[in-house]
Amino acid sequence: MTAWKQQFFPNDVESPPSGQISLIVSILSVGTFVGALMAGIVADVLGRKWGIIASAMIPFNLGVALQTGAFNKSTFIAGRFFAGMGVGLVSVQVPMFQSETLPKWIRGFIVGSYQLAITLGLFIAALVNYGTENRADSSAYRIPLGIQFAWAFILCGGLAFLPETPRYLVKCGKDSKAIKSLTRLRRLPADHPAIRVEFEEIQGNYEYEKSLGSASYLDCFRGNVGKRTLTGIGLQCLQQLVGVNFIFYYGTTYFSTAYGSALPTPFILQIITNVVNVVSTFPGLWAIDALGRRTVLLVGALGMGVSQYIVSILGVATPASNDDSARAQFAFICIYIFFFASTFGPGAWVVTGEIFPLKVRAKCLSMTTASNWLFNWLLSFITPYLTGANYADLGTNVFWIWGGFCWTSVVFVYLLIYETKDTTLEQVNELYDNVKFAWKSASYKNELQERRWSVTGREDAPEKLEDETTRKESL
Repeated sequence: MTAWKQQFFPNDVESPPSGQISLIVSILSVGTFVGALMAGIVADVLGRKWGIIASAMIPFNLGVALQTGAFNKSTFIAGRFFAGMGVGLVSVQVPMFQSETLPKWIRGFIVGSYQLAITLGLFIAALVNYGTENRADSSAYRIPLGIQFAWAFILCGGLAFLPETPRYLVKCGKDSKAIKSLTRLRRLPADHPAIRVEFEEIQGNYEYEKSLGSASYLDCFRGNVGKRTLTGIGLQCLQQLVGVNFIFYYGTTYFSTAYGSALPTPFILQIITNVVNVVSTFPGLWAIDALGRRTVLLVGALGMGVSQYIVSILGVATPASNDDSARAQFAFICIYIFFFASTFGPGAWVVTGEIFPLKVRAKCLSMTTASNWLFNWLLSFITPYLTGANYADLGTNVFWIWGGFCWTSVVFVYLLIYETKDTTLEQVNELYDNVKFAWKSASYKNELQERRWSVTGREDAPEKLEDETTRKESL
């Protein structure tokens, strides 16, 4: 925005230094990385509910205040860091809160909705930026920054009406409160068989984990838990390395230099990409539970890789002045965003939110989410150097890089992502204990559920209790 450049780069309004722009954009991701690493301790000490509230109200709001009121780059950069810290803390604890409170039949949809909220936020931000970009004074950028206060208060206000997660309460030895939390979350009476069986499963699994000893960060890398941790870290890294934030962080700059007057203004193109991002998330929310985690992620990686390579090929094969090529490239960028938003966008959060044992869940999630933010920072930092006219100036060739990571993702998903659709968080542990190869997990999962059903012979077995009638009762 012109007003922003006039405030912070009065001597370089036309072309602010790429290095300083890189620092200002990427410092938020440094804060998110630090916040994500802290989140495991915060979630275990304050609890899932109050940890989120404290993270949103203190570091995030401090960061927003510093950015909104800043008159120099140092204050603005400090505000970006603290706001990022709040985002990092919340980005770990929200999927954790969701995973620990939801029944298995809707867990994928709701945890995937975390990504939907991100896409809606990006869309609203693009609209607000478009609406204020031409204001002559500092309100052009202070309004979009100041609006962020509202979301912190909405989040904390909503949490005030929700209970602490039953799994965290079991972990703290507060069994009666855990049962009360379950009754509120499931909307079933405390003596309902489904409540009793679910509580027994949570409690029994935690007691078993506790009997193995205390959990340290080192334990997150031992045995099959270590396999899960490395899987989660790898998946979150790849979610960034496929390059979607290149579009959402630097899209306006890229569109203005790559496509010129062949397409609408860069701010309009950014709104279009955000609309595609939001709309495409909805089929992903359906698919993650209907088709399974592995299928969705494999299809997404293939679709993204093909789309990005087509963009690169068109960019190499045609001159920049070719308007038809520019339109085709933008169309395939939108197709690429569709595949991301309907697969890797929600899928990475769903998978990492449900593969870890309760004993180390907070610590493992903090590390996997921190890896997401680390590579988020890396991409936001290096992009100006990859595309800047005074540096690598890759242009459309940058999509060769992102597309290459999409093919890496195909191999990664096939080899390491277990199918956890329709399993409780406690059953996921048994899945990892008994299945060595990820591509065999789907068949074993079905055998596991059938065996538990037939061997127990209990009419109140979880698989029997969670029929359509019970689902309707708990809504």
